[in-house]
Amino acid sequence: VHFSAKPSVTPEIGSPKPDRLVAGQPRHTTYITYESADAKTFCGIWESTEGSWRVVYDEWESCTVLDGHCIVTPDQGEPIHLGPGDTLVLEPGFTGLWTVTQSMRKTFVIRL
Repeated sequence: VHFSAKPSVTPEIGSPKPDRLVAGQPRHTTYITYESADAKTFCGIWESTEGSWRVVYDEWESCTVLDGHCIVTPDQGEPIHLGPGDTLVLEPGFTGLWTVTQSMRKTFVIRL
């Protein structure tokens, strides 16, 4: 699957659920560029403005930061700083805090 820097698909616009929002008013833009026939694997490009929110993962995700900066902090762990070129894999059961400190853009692959 090729990740275009400017996807031609219509993006999904959203934000964290109010009960998970910690700080700021982050806006998310998601471009789904591929979905498998069984709808269990999909990938694309995700963008977010600054803010912080709680995350709970039921899925597996690999992501690579293209631009910007974020900090992913596991509930029982040390903060992980991510910038351009950094890759992170999150597994089902991960819980923690996702903080975007500089508007960011990442590629992602998610497997349900």
